[in-house]
Amino acid sequence: MTMTPLLFALLTLQTLLGGFDNLWHHELHARLPQRSSARHELRLHAAREAIYGLLFAAFAWVQLQGWWAALALALLLVEMVVTVADFLEEDRSRTLPPFERALHTVLTVSYGLLLGLLGPQLWAASSLPTELVLTYHGLWTWFFSVAAIGVLIWSVRNTMAVVQLGQRAAAETTIASAPQAINASTVLVTGGTGFVGSALVKRLQHEGRRVIVLSRDTVQARSLFGNSLWVVDRLADIPSETRIDSIVHLAGAGILGGPWTKSRRRQLLDSRLHITRELLALMARMERAPEALICASAVGYYGTAHGSTRIDESAAAEPGRFQSDLCIAIENEARRAETLGTRVVCLRPGIVLGDAGGALAPQALAARLGLGSIMGSGEQPMPWVHLDDVVGLIRHAMAEPTVQGGLNAVAPEACTQTVFAHALAAAYGRRARLRVPAWALRSALGELSELLLCGQNAAPQKALASGYVFAYPTLATALPQLTGTAVLANPPELHRCEN
Repeated sequence: MTMTPLLFALLTLQTLLGGFDNLWHHELHARLPQRSSARHELRLHAAREAIYGLLFAAFAWVQLQGWWAALALALLLVEMVVTVADFLEEDRSRTLPPFERALHTVLTVSYGLLLGLLGPQLWAASSLPTELVLTYHGLWTWFFSVAAIGVLIWSVRNTMAVVQLGQRAAAETTIASAPQAINASTVLVTGGTGFVGSALVKRLQHEGRRVIVLSRDTVQARSLFGNSLWVVDRLADIPSETRIDSIVHLAGAGILGGPWTKSRRRQLLDSRLHITRELLALMARMERAPEALICASAVGYYGTAHGSTRIDESAAAEPGRFQSDLCIAIENEARRAETLGTRVVCLRPGIVLGDAGGALAPQALAARLGLGSIMGSGEQPMPWVHLDDVVGLIRHAMAEPTVQGGLNAVAPEACTQTVFAHALAAAYGRRARLRVPAWALRSALGELSELLLCGQNAAPQKALASGYVFAYPTLATALPQLTGTAVLANPPELHRCEN
């Protein structure tokens, strides 16, 4: 069997498109490694990547003959079966966006061409004496050597994710969902398949509440939560006589999805306000208005002007800063529900930490690899909160009638970004040795860099005053639960945000 430039070109196309599909769709958008319902799809991905890794290494360095050629042909056929199974699993567990479906079509055509050219050669080579002949293809050899290492590492990584997700799913099944009582409260959740939303919905299910989830991907929602809840993709499908006791509005485009260009800002704003207005229309036509609306805002409401000053919910916003303007617009729209007699709580979370994704996952990976970094001066406040406490605060806001208006969802203990980076690195037996200059972040991200370089030293005064008890009030209690090791217990005093 002889590898020609055309075969290498087709393999390169397959490699680049497949890598893009993995990063763009599976990691950034679907976030498969953080979803318990995606472990079957990840298992297929890991098998396919292992096959590609072995084939890339073989094609890069050896000429296959005899049984070796037959084995390579068998792996190509097995990969085809795995891909078909993957397509079926994707259709079962989630709704693919049009671009991902189009990319899969291109990948399928490309693979068909590759198999049509490579298959006859491998078949002919299988009749030759069994032998591995060392060969060298110049730059192609080195490119596919790197590709082989990359996809094999990705296969191992997905395999580890499958194991971790399986353990998480097993732990979740041990917490039996309470049967729904006749008088159980009903909660409508938007953004229910997201990082915070999925944790909240599962907790509400375990409490025996009736849950309605608004989701653009009803297939994914049912795969994630089962058939014990009501999934809708349009609020107009909810009848006016439906009793809804509380609404939790978490939907919206991810704030870290890219630099805050003009179009990106419009997307961030519209994705939140459009659903908020639809919720208001639903509430206005309901026979009985919900008792509470909990709407997700952020500590970015306070902007960057307060520096190291400890601030509570009475602190002013900072108009003119996009993150503050965005939160102001969200909260003003949500508070229109007060005219309907509904109590409105504007939840202002800090950086949410959880072992199933969110902001911790990329930082934890960097820390494990010894790549923990200080951002800018590192003296900026880092308002953090454990995922369990965000869910707990939402439930507290639904149940506690005295909680109204802004509600800071941050841990009582404040820390700087330097303290957090060192604590997280220490949890994995590493040190945070790297530093990312502020100018580099500003040049690359523009105003978005404020999320990394400027924090809000927010205090959860209203939560504490209304009787909420934090499950994880300090890094010393939160990080061990997330990483399994002891961490720095006494962060130093906060310093001013870097501007």
